[in-house]
Amino acid sequence: MFDSFLNWLEGASWLNATILLFLLNIMILVSCILIGNKLVIWFYKRPVASIITTRPSEVGLAVLSVILNTSVTLLGFYLWKNDVIVLSTSFGLLDWLDIVVLLLIMDFLMYVFHRFAHMKKLYPFIHQTHHSFEDPRPITLFALNPLENLGFGLLWIVVLCIYPASWIGIAGYLFLNVVYGLIAHLGVEPFPSWWVKHPLSKWISTSTYHTQHHHQENYNFGFYTVIWDRLFKTMSPHYPSHFAKKLPDRDTKVESNR
Repeated sequence: MFDSFLNWLEGASWLNATILLFLLNIMILVSCILIGNKLVIWFYKRPVASIITTRPSEVGLAVLSVILNTSVTLLGFYLWKNDVIVLSTSFGLLDWLDIVVLLLIMDFLMYVFHRFAHMKKLYPFIHQTHHSFEDPRPITLFALNPLENLGFGLLWIVVLCIYPASWIGIAGYLFLNVVYGLIAHLGVEPFPSWWVKHPLSKWISTSTYHTQHHHQENYNFGFYTVIWDRLFKTMSPHYPSHFAKKLPDRDTKVESNR
């Protein structure tokens, strides 16, 4: 069945591919908002940010994000059809390990991109838009400056052009990318208190972690893990001491690198 789908996809017209990918990105947006809002309700007793209403600007940026994400995916589709991106269709153990490999590669590259986005001359043009929504909520995941959105998307395309990943690795990575993007922007903490103390889970990012970045822009640049923040000493001094809690006071906010 999977091979049949790939054969159809390879022979699909640009119109059919565009419609399919556009609908897929709409589904991702809607699913994140619906599931995210349900999680906010479930974990409302563990807020790490103030719960405020969605702004019209977030909705507009989210719609633009769907269009840009579709465009980046179409670029990947074009490169795949022209054999620039080469993907494995096998389902062996190494193909499943591709999920971990892609997560670690992208986690590091996105950390570096994030640090650059906070540089004084780049911040207003790339990243300030996202930080204008200081208290994250599910839709904030998609509230990005177009340049930042394209930057992350093109970074992903470059990795696929260089690294011959498997279809299962890509599918697994993209699924976890959405899941962790959503968790980071819930504004509540779904993970249990032991999460930041366990030898394994303490390395995995949380909603608290990213929310602290929104409140203290000099810290917590990581996405899926806290590895690079620990390594480069950019972890917030309030993490994990204030895990699953709001920062004690907004005055603790630190000026960003800009």
